[in-house]
This record gives sequence, structure tokens and C-alpha cells, in this order.
Amino acid sequence: MTDETTPAPELTEAEVSEQKAVRLEKRERLIASGAGAYPVGVDITTTIPEVRAKYPALEPDATTGDVVGLAGRIVHLRNTGKLCFAALQSGDGQRIQAMISLAEVGEESLERWKELVDLGDHVFVSGEVISSRRGELSILARDWAITSKAILPLPNLHTELSDEARVRSRYLDLIVREQARYTVRARAAVNASLRSTFAGHGYLEVETPMLQVIHGGASARPFVTHSNAFDTELYLRIAPELFLKRAVVGGIERVFEINRNFRNEGADSTHSPEFAMLEAYQAYGDYNQMADLTQELVQDAARAVSGGLVVTWADGTEYDLGGDWDRISMYQSLNEASGLSVTPQTPVAELQAHADSIGVEVKLATHGKLVEELWEHYVKGDLHRPTFVMDFPVDTSPLVRDHRSIEGVVEKWDLYVRGFELATGYSELVDPVIQRERFVEQAKLASKGDDEAMRLDEEFLRALEHGMPPSGGMGMGIDRLLMAITGLGIRETILFPLVK
Repeated sequence: MTDETTPAPELTEAEVSEQKAVRLEKRERLIASGAGAYPVGVDITTTIPEVRAKYPALEPDATTGDVVGLAGRIVHLRNTGKLCFAALQSGDGQRIQAMISLAEVGEESLERWKELVDLGDHVFVSGEVISSRRGELSILARDWAITSKAILPLPNLHTELSDEARVRSRYLDLIVREQARYTVRARAAVNASLRSTFAGHGYLEVETPMLQVIHGGASARPFVTHSNAFDTELYLRIAPELFLKRAVVGGIERVFEINRNFRNEGADSTHSPEFAMLEAYQAYGDYNQMADLTQELVQDAARAVSGGLVVTWADGTEYDLGGDWDRISMYQSLNEASGLSVTPQTPVAELQAHADSIGVEVKLATHGKLVEELWEHYVKGDLHRPTFVMDFPVDTSPLVRDHRSIEGVVEKWDLYVRGFELATGYSELVDPVIQRERFVEQAKLASKGDDEAMRLDEEFLRALEHGMPPSGGMGMGIDRLLMAITGLGIRETILFPLVK
């Protein structure tokens, strides 16, 4: 818009309350006049983005003869004697100027505009597409109407919202900040890309239960609820894995799901109690094939968002997701970084002694938990490029097949990108006898106070006993995938994150 007002300070609570009272009175006047404050519809013929695309470069003072009807939210407003200006914003952030003139709408309509219209209102204008004297693409209104009266004022559009305000009032964030709108579009592009890549490999998308009688599929503390209808305790799912594997048993040999998981754990820059998760399983695949697929999924998603494999984060940093990603051994990389000689047979006491010496604390320590914590201490911080960390301890991976050639480890990888875990993949354990043994060991850990240990699931074991083909599986957080592509924290990638 050509005529902008001087930036104003943020309103106090008293000023907001006063504005609300004034706007409520205007609402009453609109309703009493018969025009209404929230009409059911108006004669829209086009959109702001369509007009901007049709007329990208009009000369100053140009006319088009093109009469349109469009709507938008007022984000700038200036009223003068015989001519009023408003910047109308569409949902994607594009703007166009509306000009309300005495010559076009008449004295009564112009006065009603001045008296009843405020910043934040949604309005409809119909008139000719022109260019102002300063070259601003505009609608010279012949008619106008309020389509939704805003009772509360917008925040100051010239200052940044605080991080807390962004997540608590995301609707305002979307109105005022392009990055917020971009992130929503990027997330939609990522989900569409994931589904397209899976379709290209013959996968079927399914939905599995979020309310479960037994929580399983991951090591995590669940949320607990109660079903009045069944008079039983239920859990919000921590993972869809055990149901997706049932689908593979039933003959859906390539299956995936994108949906919500819930884990009753801490929240920080990379963790949210509620998050979107992708899981996929492929009969007659293994963890190497799932690593190949995961790299393809991530790279296709990066292309969908940024047009290439070198992505630009929100802070301007460029990050390269291209090429074939490194695959390193957990045990070997730990030994190289620490100077230790840890093997899958290293006693717990020896690992515990070293952890104590460097201040690494491990609750309910087992061989596997100690190895993983030591690995994070020595290796994780130095991973810059996307990297698959391969071959994990058996006791921390109860759903994974034993390694085909290395005793004491399983065929599992974790993918690290930007220094955090983005995805995990397995050669799946499909032997029901060994799976039962693993569940029993997990039950022992649970009895010792491990809130994240898995429970013995007889129905899942019964499904395995009907025969599950050798399979590969993978899981990846959608929110974290957005983090890898955009450089944002997890609360920025979730549209409406949980806050206290």
C-alpha cells in the first residue's frame, strides 16, 4: 500500500479492552443497519493472488476496464477526506490496495467505511483493477461490505511476535509472519511428497488404532486414559508398529501410515508429547533397503519444498542433503572417538565405570543403554552430514532381528540429520518364539521401574505365530523432517503445538 501509518507501540490490556468495546458497538450498528457483520456470502469473482498474477506490472495511473469482486483482511488502513486506502491480505499473505473514493461510492458509503471499518476486518470490494499514481496495483471500489467484523485488534504488524505468542496464538502468527505461512505450505508439500514416493514403490497407506489396550512398538512412557464404554484402561499409542506388522501378516506387503503418536515424556527443541510419525514396512526387505528408501523419501521431500537438495534454513544456513549418506557402525565409531575397545560382550560393570568417570548418568543401566549413552557423549555431537548409525545393542532393540553375522547386535540403524535423530530402521524380528523372549526381558525391566519398557502383547504374538515374512521397517518423525529441511525448532514446525 502506498500510504502507510507510522508504526505504533503494542496496545496495553486497557487499550485492547477499550477497542473491543468500540468494535462491539460497530458490530451492533452493522447488524441494525441490515448489512450484517458476518454475511453468509458475497459475490467474489476472483482472488488477490489471481489479480496479482494477471497484472504483474501495470504502469502508474493505468486502468484495465476489468471489474472484479474480491475479499481480504485489512492489514493497513488510512482514511483521508475524499479517499480512503486499505491493504487487503489474502490467506497466503499476498496483498492488494483497495481505494474507497467519494466519486465512486458516494458520500454515505464513504462515511460508513470511515465509521465502521477497522484494522483486522475482512472486507469485500468490487470495482475496477487499476494502478495508483504511485504504481500500486489497486481495486477502485464501486461497492464494499464487511464480511467478518474483527472484535479484537491485530498485533502491531511492524514488530515481531514473541516466540511464546507465536505458538499460543498461531492464528495471529499466520496473519503477520510469512515464515509461519511458508512452514504450513512446506509441511503440506512434504506430506504430499512422502505419499507420492511411497506410491511409486507400491506401498498402501492405512490407519491403525490410536487407542490401544497394550502400548507397544517403541520404548516410551504412554499417556493413560479410560474407556467408559468398555470400562477399561487404554493408552494413547506411542507407535503404530505392532498393528502395521499385523497388516503385513495379513498380506499387505508394503504398508505405511502417517499419523499422530503420543509420548508422556519431556518437551524440548526436538521433542513434543504429541507428534506426527511416518512408519512403513516392506515384506522381503531389510534394514539396508529401508535406509535406501528413507534417503529417497527425505531427498524427494527436500526437492518438493526447496526445489533442490541444498536447503536453506530459517537462519540463512545452507545444508546439503544430497549424495549418498554415510553409514557408520555404532560400536566402531564409539571406539574411534573414545579410544575404548567396547564390544557387544563388554561387561556392564566396565561400561558403568567408564560412564561414571566422565559423568554420564544412565538410569537402570544395561549394556545397551550404556553403549548408546556413551555413543551420544562421544560421537553424536560431531555428526554434521546426514548419517546412518548402524547395528545397535540387542537389549535396547526388542523388535529387531539379530544381526546376520555379528553376535550381540541387531540390524537397526538411526538416521542423524542436523545433529538429531530423524529416523530409525530395522530388519524386523519375525520369529514369534524369540519375540516372546524379548518381551519377557522387557517385562523384567518394567518390574524394576523402567517406565519405557515394552509390555508383553499376546495378540501381536498370536499374529506373528501365523507367519510374518522377512521384512524391513522404518519410522520417521514428520515434525523432525520439517526441522531438517527448514532449520526450525519442533514447536515452529507443528501448526498448533501443545503448550501449558
